[in-house]
Amino acid sequence: MSLAHLAFITVCIVWGTTYFAIHVALETVPVLLLAGLRWMTAGVLLSGLLLAKGRRLPPLRLWGPLILLGFLMNIVGNGFVVFAQQYVASGLTAVLIATTPFWSALLERLLPNGDRFTPRALIGLTIGFSGIVILVWPEMSQGGAGGRAFVGGVIAIQLACVGWVIGTSYAKRHELGDHPFPSAALQMIFSGVMLLSAATVHGDWAHLTFTPRTLAAMAYLSIAGSLVAYSAYIYAIQHLRLSLVSLYAYINPVIAVALGTVLLGEPLSPRIVLAALLVLAGTWIVGRK
Repeated sequence: MSLAHLAFITVCIVWGTTYFAIHVALETVPVLLLAGLRWMTAGVLLSGLLLAKGRRLPPLRLWGPLILLGFLMNIVGNGFVVFAQQYVASGLTAVLIATTPFWSALLERLLPNGDRFTPRALIGLTIGFSGIVILVWPEMSQGGAGGRAFVGGVIAIQLACVGWVIGTSYAKRHELGDHPFPSAALQMIFSGVMLLSAATVHGDWAHLTFTPRTLAAMAYLSIAGSLVAYSAYIYAIQHLRLSLVSLYAYINPVIAVALGTVLLGEPLSPRIVLAALLVLAGTWIVGRK
C-alpha cells in the first residue's frame, strides 16, 4: 500500500469521528474559538515538527495563496460546519457534507472548458437534493426558532461544501510549495490567526471554559482531525485522483451517524434514513466516472 493510499484511508476514518468530537467540544467552547484553537494548535505543532527536521516553511511569495486557501477550506469549509453543528445533529451534518461532489460538479461546469452536465449527473443532482428537501421540509413548514435555526444550519453546511470545493480546486491548480506539509502548516496558522482574531472581536474569550471531556475533544480535533488527517488530505489530493479521494464523503457519514446514534442518542427516524440514502445515492451517481 502506497503512502498516498494510507493517507486516504486516514482521512476516511478520522474525519468520520470529528463530527462527534465537535459536538462534544461545543458544550463549553464557542464556535470561533473551537475552530481557531484547533487550526492554530495543529499549525504550530506541524511547523515545529518540520522545522525540527530541517524543513523550511513556504516562501513569502506563497503566503497570499495560502491565506486564501486557509480562508476557503478552514474558515468557510470547516468553520461553517462547526457553526452548523449547534443546530444540526453530528450524523446529519456528515450526511449533508456528502453533497460536496454536487458542488464540485457545478464548479466544473462553471469553469472555462468545464465538463457539461450529463443526463446521469442531472439525475444524481435531482435525487441528492430531493433528500435535502425531505430532510428540511418539516422544519421549514413548521416554522419557529428551532426550525429556522436547523434550516440555517443546513444552509451553512452547503456553504461549507462550496468553500471546500473551491479551495480543493484551487489547491490542485496552483503551486503551493515543493512539499505539501509545510504549505498545510502555514495554511493552518493563517486560518487560526483569522479565526482567533474574529473570536477576540466577538468577545468569545470571556465565555471559554474547559471540562475534561471538552478538553479531550479539542485535543483530538487539533491532533487527529487537523494535524494528521488534514495533512493526509493535502497529501492525498496531490498524489491520487480527486475522484478517488472524494470517496471519503461516502465513508465519513457512516462513521458519524453510528457514533451520533450510539454515543449521543441522536434520532434516526425513517425520514432521516430516507433522506440520507437519497443524498448518498445522488452523490454516488454524480461521482461515477
